[in-house]
Amino acid sequence: MAEALATRETGHPKVGALIRARRRQQQLTLVALGEAAQLSVGYLSQVERDHATPSLGTLAQIARALGVSMDYFVAAPAAQNALTRAGERNRFSLDGSSILYERLGADFPGNQLSSFLMIVPPGYRSETVAHEGEEILYVLEGSITQRLDGEEMVMEAGDSLHFRGNRPHSWSNHTALPARLLWTGTLALFRSTARPRPAITKAKAGANKPVRKKPIPKEKRP
Repeated sequence: MAEALATRETGHPKVGALIRARRRQQQLTLVALGEAAQLSVGYLSQVERDHATPSLGTLAQIARALGVSMDYFVAAPAAQNALTRAGERNRFSLDGSSILYERLGADFPGNQLSSFLMIVPPGYRSETVAHEGEEILYVLEGSITQRLDGEEMVMEAGDSLHFRGNRPHSWSNHTALPARLLWTGTLALFRSTARPRPAITKAKAGANKPVRKKPIPKEKRP
């Protein structure tokens, strides 16, 4: 019933309903999903109820924890070849999000990079996240405030930042004008060749841990 209501307005289920449906299918509690995705239970609860919209990076963490690809949540434009032209790329957004994305990267065996153009509206503020891989931000137009490991920096057009994703980071548009960014990173987003990590359930957690044998005292060794 909830999924049907979520589908009514957009023609496809919202992100929160899809996360909840997959989590229940995997018999995961919010606590277990939060531990696997490295996100708080409170934040996940808000996302499932569509009271908060995750960034693409955060959604990728949730997708890996649930054992699915990003395509499970978002109908991403398919990259037919390596060339994209200005004005011809499809724009898309997550349900409930005010950020617009344009996909730049293409899929091919062994590729490591994802890349997007992002249009960030005034007043937007992302959640704080930490994850695997690297990120590069380049400001094309406007200005954003980037926070990295507790340090705050204002980035103007022409500024760039390259950092490891495991450092806690967030950013916001503190101005009255939209900001246009180029984001590139090694975090797998819509990569069809990537294999999602199997979901972790309470019943299976620790089931495959190796059994450590106690060392035999020297006097009892043969």
